[in-house]
Amino acid sequence: MSGTTQTALSGLPRKLVQDQILSQEDALEAINKANEEKITLNQYLIKNKLVSATVIAMTSAEEFGIPVFDLGAMDIEHAAFTLVEEKLISKHHAVPLFKRGNRLFVGISNPTNMQALDEFKFNTGLTTEPVLVQEDLLDEFIEKAINAMDTGMDDMLDDDLENLDIESGEEEDDTTPTQSEANDAPVVKFVNKILLDAINKGASDIHFEPYEKRYRVRFRIDGILHEIASPPINLAGKLTARVKVMSRMDIAEKRVPQDGRIKLHLSKKRAIDFRVNSCPTLFGEKVVLRILDPSSAKLGIDALGYEPEQKELYLKALGNPYGMILVTGPTGSGKTVSLYTGLNILNKPETNISTAEDPVEINLEGINQVNVNPKVGFTFAEALRAFLRQDPDIVMVGEIRDLETAEIAIKAAQTGHLVLSTLHTNDAPQTLTRLMNMGVPAFNIATSVSLIIAQRLGRRLCNNCKTIDDLPKEVLLAEGFTEEDLAEDLKIYKAVGCDQCTNGYKGRVGIYQVMTISEEMTRLIMSGANSIDLADQAASEGIDDLRRSAIKKIKQGLISLEEANRVTKD
Repeated sequence: MSGTTQTALSGLPRKLVQDQILSQEDALEAINKANEEKITLNQYLIKNKLVSATVIAMTSAEEFGIPVFDLGAMDIEHAAFTLVEEKLISKHHAVPLFKRGNRLFVGISNPTNMQALDEFKFNTGLTTEPVLVQEDLLDEFIEKAINAMDTGMDDMLDDDLENLDIESGEEEDDTTPTQSEANDAPVVKFVNKILLDAINKGASDIHFEPYEKRYRVRFRIDGILHEIASPPINLAGKLTARVKVMSRMDIAEKRVPQDGRIKLHLSKKRAIDFRVNSCPTLFGEKVVLRILDPSSAKLGIDALGYEPEQKELYLKALGNPYGMILVTGPTGSGKTVSLYTGLNILNKPETNISTAEDPVEINLEGINQVNVNPKVGFTFAEALRAFLRQDPDIVMVGEIRDLETAEIAIKAAQTGHLVLSTLHTNDAPQTLTRLMNMGVPAFNIATSVSLIIAQRLGRRLCNNCKTIDDLPKEVLLAEGFTEEDLAEDLKIYKAVGCDQCTNGYKGRVGIYQVMTISEEMTRLIMSGANSIDLADQAASEGIDDLRRSAIKKIKQGLISLEEANRVTKD
């Protein structure tokens, strides 16, 4: 029997068995499992930690007589990956490393990958020579190579700034004005540079603001506005006109607010949308651009900062065939990303998902997205009525603003549909009383709402420079910490600031109150209880309020006490 097993193995798996790195049974099982999962044997062995990437590379080199090359020691700038097409690198999981005369040395992790060598040879006209590299290092190197082959932002020259690939998010029309003042080369370069700088710095909004004697440009980074530039006041009109031309607004109309959209193509694979709004002020039009990065909705639920039990409650509610999930919080608190993360989880070929938004912020394939337009009578309520005639499974309403929308959404939730929406309230219990105040009957609220998420975004401390904040016990107790918290090995950090962050902060993390509607909560709603009664019941059920969630983030070293005080109250 063992002789039969031995002859069934060849190449790398046979060598691994001979060297007693794997048993024959494990080697055969790995081959079968890799085939089932449609991945390479190398990938399966590394993923399941059966054999390290280093051992695989060294064993393969010995078995096939191919030299090993350390990719970690190679500077990507010196690699020859531009000699072949990007699609070949991805297709064959191989990368051209360097050229010597008419020979091209190709990094591969699988010595039997002859097709890659043949196609690289045909594509370049060079003789190809294989060198073995570690699987994990090859993955990283290929990702860097493809990113470098896409036109990046960091190495853009002045000429590039003038010729960025920009399109309007609206349909073009022949009446769009293109006055020369909006197309002056210096103005074009300045505005394009501002857009790129905002993306590079991770800004969420850009503010172009005219005043009587000065003009300023501000970025909102991690929830806080920072002044970035102060161009001459005499450029105010030209800068506003440029942004309005880019977003297909009427630059001749300066008396009323306008909305527009810009799409900026950074590379073949990445485009950023800007939602643009102009508003007439005392000294000219203020223009604000909201930066909408579709990749933010695909981060996955683990990246949003939910505590494990909160994540479990959200996923359980998303798994329900019907009911209503409400997300609440102020503007800029991450409600849209939370909702779209949920929609991404639900987005499957067998599911019909429709969303009504004002406006659509993030485009997602597989989801039917609709922009409401109150000017022509196409409201959230009208959109919902249309959805319910189109055989929906899941409906998302951008915001419940009035009784009509609330009633239709609740009716949908009660008749076999999963409904997701947002409300502007301070916390989860107040969301229920807000619906009552709108005029929604308590019975309908109790039988339709299944989960409420209240959220804020706190600035995340920079891991490079944060330092321990030595605070007295009395202060911590006054801030909401418990004696149990203080009994632990508690370390509280504060922001410092370094060259890798913004004033000691880098990125943001979500702070959540995730409240399910229990039977006792249902009884309270039916009896007309106020938000204080509901909050007390939630606390008795062990549901963390926003303040308690913020304290947990402090204990985890993610945010400072100062930041917790900024976004939550005791």
